[in-house]
Amino acid sequence: QVQVVESGGDLVRPGDSLRLSCTCTRNGVRINLIATYRQMGWYRQAPGKQRELVATFANGGVTTYADSVKGRFTISRDNGKNTLYLQMNSLEPEDTAVYYCYAESLVGHNTHWGQGTQVTVSS
Repeated sequence: QVQVVESGGDLVRPGDSLRLSCTCTRNGVRINLIATYRQMGWYRQAPGKQRELVATFANGGVTTYADSVKGRFTISRDNGKNTLYLQMNSLEPEDTAVYYCYAESLVGHNTHWGQGTQVTVSS
C-alpha cells in the first residue's frame, strides 16, 4: 500500500517562507518517483473553501501554478531523494490552508493522496 507523506507545515508570519516536502513509500520503502508517477502536485483547502490546485510537476519538469501563487511558490522534485517540494515565499494570510500532496501513477492512472500538512499565516 502506498503512503504519501507531507511535512513542513507550520505557523508563520506574513512575508515568511516555508518549504513543504512530500515523499511516497510502499511497505516502508521510498518509491522512485520518476519511474512511478506521471505527475505530482499540491492542492490546498482553506476552511469553508473548495480544494484548490496550487502547483503541478510532470515528468520532464513541466510545471504549472495557480494564478494566486505565481511568482511566490516554486514546485520542484529531487529525483535523488525521491522528494517533491513546494517552496513558498512571501506568504500571505490567504495562503492559510491544509496542503495536500498527490501523485498520479504512470500505470493505471491511480492517484495517491497524502493526509495533508497545515500551513497557517498569521501576524
